[in-house]
Order: sequence, then C-alpha cells, then structure tokens
Amino acid sequence: MKRKIVIAAVTAAVLAGGGAATAVAFADDDGHDREVTSSVAGDGTARVDVKEAVAAALKAVPGTATEAELDDEDGGLVWEVDVDGSDKVRHDVTVDAGNGKVLDRHTDKDEDDDHGGQASGRARVSLDAAVDAALEARPGTVTSVDLDHDRDGRAQQWEVEVTAKDGKEHELTVDAATGKVTADRVDDDHDGHDDD
Repeated sequence: MKRKIVIAAVTAAVLAGGGAATAVAFADDDGHDREVTSSVAGDGTARVDVKEAVAAALKAVPGTATEAELDDEDGGLVWEVDVDGSDKVRHDVTVDAGNGKVLDRHTDKDEDDDHGGQASGRARVSLDAAVDAALEARPGTVTSVDLDHDRDGRAQQWEVEVTAKDGKEHELTVDAATGKVTADRVDDDHDGHDDD
C-alpha cells in the first residue's frame, strides 16, 4: 500500500526562488523511478503543505490523522492521508497538493493493514506536533509522515521524511509519547540513482 517517494535534488533555479515548476522523482510500486513535473511554489514545495492537507482530510473525515504522504497520481501531486475516523474505521483521503481540495475518500479495507482497517492505537503527540518537532530539528519540506506501532498496536513513534534546504532527504523519528526527535538520518537510498 505504501508508495515510497523520492524528492530529487531541487534545481538551482528553484532554490534561488525562480521558476514555478519543478521535477519530482517518484519510485513506483516496482521500485522504478519516474519523473513528474508539477506546479509548485517558488521554494520547490507543493502549494499545499502536509498540515494543510491533513486539515482538509480531517474536515472531510473527522478523526485522527495517522499518515500523510506526498505522491504522484495520474501525473499530478497529491497528499494521501490516512485517517482513523471517529466512526472507528480507517479512511484513505486524497487531497490535491496544488489547491487543497479533497479528491477522493474511501474506507481502507487493505488486508495487509496491521490493524485490519480499524482505528489504530492513539499517539499522545499529534501528526501536526510531530511535523513541528521534525521541522524544528531539520528545517525543510515534509514529504511523508507515518505513525509506527508496536506489536500490540500501541503508538510508538512518528517517522517523518523531510527534504532539507540543501536538497538531502532526511528520515526523522519523533517519539509518539514525548514529541522529542530521537533520530535524524540522511536517506542514502534516495539519491535518485539506481544501484541495480
């Protein structure tokens, strides 16, 4: 279900504030990189950031957001947001990364889901607070946030992917109980090159 994304090194023109579009490389389900050009803000990010996308998703489906990921859908950028609904069911909500509109929402009946499509264990630290902690430790652009659970289904930590201002992809771990960043590592697997 998860699609790993890779943000390619941001071009010098975008870093300098010029240009209204950038290329973003994505790894598809088969692990092959492909490039999609999308309209973005001058700083190289989607017009709608992760917190705005989550707010739109929660307006459409009340509950608690447990995952948000910037993704490619039919040649455009979208945020895929998982919401543990107030109705005790997990929902997938797709939000347009350009304008913040909800494009799709449906109940998650993925059999590979560790929680069987049901709402997962709650974290004391919200997705928004985890994003804030990660960005304080590593300024940049969040491209993915995911709540990890232990074997008993208890919220353990947030995994936050940040593309730093130098273009490097960082994976930060934020404790789901305290909100403290416990790890910050450069994601060497996503340098935009195939090793095969």
